[in-house]
Amino acid sequence: MFDSTLNPLWQRYILAVQEEVKPALGCTEPISLALAAAVAAAELEGPVERVEAWVSPNLMKNGLGVTVPGTGMVGLHIGATLEKQCARGLLAKDLSSSIVIRTSAASDARMGGATLPAMSNSGSGNQGITATMPVVVVAEHFGADDERLARALMLSHLSAIYIHNQLPRLSALCAATTAAMGAAAGMAWLVDGRYETISMAISSMIGDVSGMICDGASNSCAMKVSTSASAAWKAVLMALDDTAVTGNEGIVAHDVEQSIANLCALASHSMQQTDRQIIEIMASKAR
Repeated sequence: MFDSTLNPLWQRYILAVQEEVKPALGCTEPISLALAAAVAAAELEGPVERVEAWVSPNLMKNGLGVTVPGTGMVGLHIGATLEKQCARGLLAKDLSSSIVIRTSAASDARMGGATLPAMSNSGSGNQGITATMPVVVVAEHFGADDERLARALMLSHLSAIYIHNQLPRLSALCAATTAAMGAAAGMAWLVDGRYETISMAISSMIGDVSGMICDGASNSCAMKVSTSASAAWKAVLMALDDTAVTGNEGIVAHDVEQSIANLCALASHSMQQTDRQIIEIMASKAR
């Protein structure tokens, strides 16, 4: 049995995962509004005739286009579509495809209103799916036992939590990308186990998908999740060949910690105007 007292930091790691990785049914923003309305309605003596909600800009952004579980609506069927292309010979039926298909299918089901919970990360089911499914697929491919899979998932989720903790809770940066950086770390550890490989994979991810915007929760989130999962495995493959985006390029630094800090600074400051512009565009469509 694993003894967490051997490393006192493990207790903090376990607490972080317990706080940030939890089951969630449906997109969290519209459900939070529904919960608030239900609590308010319980305090009223008569039936509710009208609800007027004042919400934050980002809650509005994430509630405009998402499907609520149990409404009968469906998603984009991205995973099933890619599976068909494998059968037609247009897409290879290999590990890379399996990572994308199974990860995007889970996200698509969630965003399409499936009444099934997903393990969320940092308050987001899609982030939880992105940090989990690629690691699970790779673990199954290599025949990893339960303990090795659990360790890889801990690394993935803790990495995603660490990066997202340096970001606003909601921002213009698509957090599926940062969750996929965690997945890249977990997959790299499963295959190789070296810190250098993990660092290179994360650096390549920052050099690849860091510009992806969040334009609200919707079925198309599954496409962003599939892109991020694919990029994560590509970054791992590059790292296994000792290849990565270097500190001479763009916002990537020579040190992975600084690369993460650069990305988070961009999202926390410069992309605030981007977020406002996205919300303006979405609000104009909803009028």
